[in-house]
Amino acid sequence: MKSLRLLIGLSTLATASHALAWDYVLLDSDKPAQNQQITSQQLGVKTAKPFSVTMRTLHGGRQEGVSVIDIDNGTLKVSVVPTRGMNVLHASVGDVRMGWDSPVQEVVNPAFIELNGRGGLGWLEGFNEMVARCGYEWVGHPGMDNGELLTLHGRAANIPASKVTLHIDEQPPYAIHLKGELKEQAFKKVDFDVQTELVTEPGTAQFALNDTLTNNGDYPKEYQALYHSNFSTPFLEQGAKVAIPVKQVSPFNEKAKGDLADWQTYRAPTPDYDETVYNVVPYADAKGQTLAVLHNKAGSLGVAVGFNTQQLPVFSLWKNTDTHGQGYVTGLEPGTSFSYNRHYQRPLNLVPTIGPKEQRQFQISYSLLADKAAVDKSLKQVETVQAGRATEVRKEPLVDLSKE
Repeated sequence: MKSLRLLIGLSTLATASHALAWDYVLLDSDKPAQNQQITSQQLGVKTAKPFSVTMRTLHGGRQEGVSVIDIDNGTLKVSVVPTRGMNVLHASVGDVRMGWDSPVQEVVNPAFIELNGRGGLGWLEGFNEMVARCGYEWVGHPGMDNGELLTLHGRAANIPASKVTLHIDEQPPYAIHLKGELKEQAFKKVDFDVQTELVTEPGTAQFALNDTLTNNGDYPKEYQALYHSNFSTPFLEQGAKVAIPVKQVSPFNEKAKGDLADWQTYRAPTPDYDETVYNVVPYADAKGQTLAVLHNKAGSLGVAVGFNTQQLPVFSLWKNTDTHGQGYVTGLEPGTSFSYNRHYQRPLNLVPTIGPKEQRQFQISYSLLADKAAVDKSLKQVETVQAGRATEVRKEPLVDLSKE
């Protein structure tokens, strides 16, 4: 399992102490956002590939006032949006992009989004990121739960960060840590603090997210988390495939039943296809580590998403292989829960509880697989975790949505 540990090693790195570091406050509640840049040259760091971190502000339309932080580690370029939940807008290595083309082309300021709009689907008006945080009070489809309208996928993706800091280790490999603080609070309802972190090492084609949820309240609270990780071309095409160690798979709804036999294979852009979703319970190694691999038809290019099932025990596969203009995209989504409304997930034991002052960790890694050898290595890791164990294919959805 050494190779699997290497794949998701950045998640472990994200938790490491970095006492010797250059520290910068990029944004704070009492400090207006200012455009700035920090480079390896300014720091006097000599690496094979120079790195930089740049903060900029967007203007015009519904993206007015949005802050974006661009990290260039010399190989990988990744953009993070503090104004939108510290979401990852996109990442790229050379001409290869990890992300997708949404009809939403602006980076929309949450001030212009009404989450209750469109029957609880207002979240979609800003959805265009590679990684969108979903949660943390709830995730899933909109609907009523205990007399309250829960909007699509919670509030986290539309919470501006209260504080953003940058830490760059002063010793090789000079890991870059971008941290943000999200506050999900409502009188009598919730008092959550989420410390987010993105970490990457100069010269690598990887980054990891390391998030810590704290319940600052005096009572236990339900919580849910889902990391909506979205990819399109050049990985996604007719004949592209996804691989994951699978303990159980089931269709999300009646529509998904029709393609259950081919749930791991993708179509070309298909008019009126809309979407299908599959619920996956993954296998993991002895430490809970597992991964999902998306690759093109030839198996010559892919992306791997690593996560820990002790933190995020289930996985949703979203296949939105509609037209390019509508949004040709797939979502690889580790979570505490599936995408059903919260009231459906309690009977599935997928609505965990966090006690007063308790914390929960969520660690996810993203790796570009730039050639066939890298894809084959990751597919071998999937096979190793599966370890010949059987897959249960459930033909019926876990939830009967016909009564909605």
